[in-house]
Amino acid sequence: MQAPLVAIVSQGCAANFGDGERIARLLAKKFRTVFNFPTDEIPEAIYLNVCTVKGNAGAIKLLKKAHETYPEARIYITGCAPADFRKEASAIFDKIEFTNLKNIAAEIVGEGSKNTNPATLRESPFTGIVNIEEGCLDACAFCSTHLVKGRLHSYPAESIIEQVQSLVDDGCNEIQLTGQDCGCYGFDTGTNLAKLVQNILVHVPGDYKLRLGMGNPRHMLSYADSLLECFTDSRVYKFIHLPVQSGSERILKAMNRRHTARDFATLAEIFNKNFDKFTLSTDMIVGFPGETEEDFDATLKLLKETRPTVCNITRFVARPGTPAFAMNQSNAVSDDEKHQRSALLAQAFQEIARENNARWIGHETEVHIEKEGHRSGTTIARNEAYNPVAIPGQFAPGQKLRVRITGAEPFALIAEPL
Repeated sequence: MQAPLVAIVSQGCAANFGDGERIARLLAKKFRTVFNFPTDEIPEAIYLNVCTVKGNAGAIKLLKKAHETYPEARIYITGCAPADFRKEASAIFDKIEFTNLKNIAAEIVGEGSKNTNPATLRESPFTGIVNIEEGCLDACAFCSTHLVKGRLHSYPAESIIEQVQSLVDDGCNEIQLTGQDCGCYGFDTGTNLAKLVQNILVHVPGDYKLRLGMGNPRHMLSYADSLLECFTDSRVYKFIHLPVQSGSERILKAMNRRHTARDFATLAEIFNKNFDKFTLSTDMIVGFPGETEEDFDATLKLLKETRPTVCNITRFVARPGTPAFAMNQSNAVSDDEKHQRSALLAQAFQEIARENNARWIGHETEVHIEKEGHRSGTTIARNEAYNPVAIPGQFAPGQKLRVRITGAEPFALIAEPL
């Protein structure tokens, strides 16, 4: 008799997608599992692994789609689901249940199911996501994620290395190390991210590349020299994600970020000076409660000084249960001002990104094919600095290809096959 079908749908960051794959591997002990909404069969249940970092709208939209598409299916909510989202979701739908990875694992183990699924069950056959930690050591005033994920819990290096080895053996050419804050990995066990990466590189041979997950600047600054050494290995993408959030020291203090704008600038200088065409990625929030024109100008100035190639710009959203929610009640920045500031920041960033990407023109390099391009008849690949590379033609995901960079846009390089 065929096992019932269960769908797992994730949204948000790589850590959430990694958790979604772990959920799928657990459920596969009892069910047939698929990622995303199936079109040829009605699932018995749907697990929505939601993200609410930028507000509840995206998660509510996903929930409505699941309910409308499969009105008879049981719906379970997991992921970043703080109290305000649970209240909003429950007011709309009465037939949903909230769970988490630990509860799912306990239920499956408690029923004594046999483990018949491959440990490498995942959404992409060529990209492996390895969650190296959960939680963080911070309590940022605007963030609701730490209310759900809690304090830092680092996973053992031995287990992580085994997972990486298994994924590489199974054909993955990209391994993403991820978590809520990879920068503080190991601070609870006496190690750090750089030591973990070196361990992986020593113990896992093969033709693959590691992509390091997001890390807060103050943590990565404490072991910057050893981290820098990791990037000298060709198996590590020349890419780092350091969310600064603001260039104003006053606003950073109000955010309870616990790093300074200078900390971020110092790290940016270290990586930009030591590696040609290094990809610096960051996050910036505009319109935090009390942000003045002077504060915003400081953010704009920091952007122009550090010149990131990737910048996630967010207009502040007040999350109930966070300190910033109370701040916003009396010191809110108007929506019009938020839109104007985000537009100015985006314009400046795109000019910088285009100039950064233009440095690649004429460069010949090997890329990994990732997926079909958004533009008809194109394929997206990744180069050694994790830049997306658009190539005319259709190529199989996982394939390696030699290309010449012929053009540059703010969000991608343009290339032709050699």
